[in-house]
Amino acid sequence: MVPPIDTAVIVDVILPTLDEAAALPGLLAAMPTGYRAIVVDNGSTDGSADIATAAGALVVHEAQQGFGAACWRGLNTATAEVVCFMDADGSLDPRDLPTVCDPVLRDEFDLVLGARIVATGAMPAHARLANRYLGRRIRRMTGVPLTDLGPMRAMRRSALLDLGLEDRRSGWPLEMVLRAAEAHWRILEVRVPYAKRSGRSKVTGTAGGTARAVRDMSHWLREFA
Repeated sequence: MVPPIDTAVIVDVILPTLDEAAALPGLLAAMPTGYRAIVVDNGSTDGSADIATAAGALVVHEAQQGFGAACWRGLNTATAEVVCFMDADGSLDPRDLPTVCDPVLRDEFDLVLGARIVATGAMPAHARLANRYLGRRIRRMTGVPLTDLGPMRAMRRSALLDLGLEDRRSGWPLEMVLRAAEAHWRILEVRVPYAKRSGRSKVTGTAGGTARAVRDMSHWLREFA
């Protein structure tokens, strides 16, 4: 069910969530005024959904496993005109949301990505290398001067729906950037701090997760080559 429009909400913050009970209380407590947290529970077994509900977040459930599936459910739940996607693992600070969202709210840019200022030990070496590689590929393919896929990213909800994203797994962030560039969106990169996450990453923290991410993103690099 789509929630009623709350005129006090200026941005809906979509938080794809899988077993993030340790990070959610602090993250949700730091959400700025006017930013509504939409926690999309993607099959957690650690009570993440109950913790988020108790903290005042809007919680919805997505049975289809996959980062993109959770993002898609959140996007279709949101009612604010501007939406922001953000990892729910404690690596990003909600107090940086205005830095990413304000250029969209002011209609200066259509897509803003938070390029990560990575704290020591916050990102595995193989993830850093992969991110730099993707940045180079995106720059060559689109001409957009990006250095990071930016897990904190903001745009207008209606415009993103119109892009018609297809990926429901790890390729969602890359497909979004490539389709946005193809549609001549105004794209900006800003810098945001990135701390060590709570627990182990479901993507870069496991061999299987890393392999899936590489496979999913390689598909979109081929599609837009």
